[in-house]
Amino acid sequence: MARQGAKDKPPSPAVSVVVVTYQSGPTLAPCLAALTAQSFRDFETLLVDNASADGAAQAAARADPSLRLIANAENRGFSGGVNDGVRAAHGRWIALINPDAYAEPDWLERLLAAAAAYPDVRAFASRQLMAQDPARLDGLGDVMAAAGFPFRGGYRGRDPGPRAIGEVFSPCGGAMLVERALFLSLGGFDERLFCYCEDVDLGYRLRLAGERTLVVPDAVVRHEGSASTGGPRSDFAVFYGTRNRLWVFVKDTPPVLFWLTAPLHAVTTALLFARHATRGELKAPWRGLVAGIAGLPQAFAARRETQAQRKVGSLAIARAMTWNPLDLFLRRVVIRRLPPTR
Repeated sequence: MARQGAKDKPPSPAVSVVVVTYQSGPTLAPCLAALTAQSFRDFETLLVDNASADGAAQAAARADPSLRLIANAENRGFSGGVNDGVRAAHGRWIALINPDAYAEPDWLERLLAAAAAYPDVRAFASRQLMAQDPARLDGLGDVMAAAGFPFRGGYRGRDPGPRAIGEVFSPCGGAMLVERALFLSLGGFDERLFCYCEDVDLGYRLRLAGERTLVVPDAVVRHEGSASTGGPRSDFAVFYGTRNRLWVFVKDTPPVLFWLTAPLHAVTTALLFARHATRGELKAPWRGLVAGIAGLPQAFAARRETQAQRKVGSLAIARAMTWNPLDLFLRRVVIRRLPPTR
C-alpha cells in the first residue's frame, strides 16, 4: 500500500522554465505573459531574482501564485541564477528563457516535439528574432569558429524563415531546452563566468561529452537583447564577453586543436581590438583581456578538469566548428543538415 505522502505528491511537470531576473523592469511582464499563453501546458515557471532593486520579480510572484520565486540575497549572475533554478526544478527538461525574450505560443510545444522526434538528443536551440525588428535574426543556434570565437548564427541578418531542424555547435542560453539530468551531470553553468559565454561553455562541454545540439527553427522567441546590462556593446557586456571568451577557449579546446588554433585566436583577438579602436571602445575590452590573462591559472586548472572528463577528441570538435573565416566575420548561420530518417 502506498504511503499517503507519496500518493498526495503532485506529479512532476515535463518542463521547468527558468527565468533569471536582474533589474528586468518592464520586459518581465510580457515575457511571463507569453509563457502563460503557451499551448503546451505541462510546465512550471521558476523566477530566480538576483537581488534586483526594482521589485519586478516579487510583483510578478504576487500576481501569479503559481510562479516559484527564488530571491537571491546577492547578484549571482546568469550562471549562478540558472544553477539555483535548475537545482530547485522538478521537470525532466529545463527550458531557459531570458526575461527580455517573448516566446511564441507554440515555443515549448515545438521544442518538446523535437525532443520526442530525436530521443537521442538532449539539448535544443531556438530561433531568436529581434524584438524591435522581427524580420531580422537575433540568432539561429550558436556557432564556434575555428579561432575559438563563438557567435550567434545570423545575428542581425535577415530571417531566412522556416527551415528544417539541423545541428549547431551549441544552444544560446537565451532560449534553449536541455535535459535536467544532463545539465546537472556536467556541473551546470560555470559560475566563475558570471555572465556571458556561460552557455557557450556549457555547449562546448556537451560536445566534449559526445552530445549534440539541434536547432528547432519553428520554436521562436523575440528577444530584446541585453536589456538589463545596457545592450550588447555596453562596457559590462564587452568586459565579460572578452574575459570569458578567453577562459572558454583555454578551458574547453581539446589538446591538438588548442595548440593548432591558439595563433588564430590571438590574431582574431587583435583584429577585434582594432575594430574596437576604430569605434573608440578600447577601455572595456582591454579591461576584459587583462582580467582574462590574470585568471589564466584558474582557467588552466579548470581545463585539466574538463579535459579529463571529455569523451571525444580534437577531430570531433573540429568537425563541429566552422573553418570558413567569412562565417565569423559575416556572422553567418551555420547549420548542418541531419541525415534522412528511415
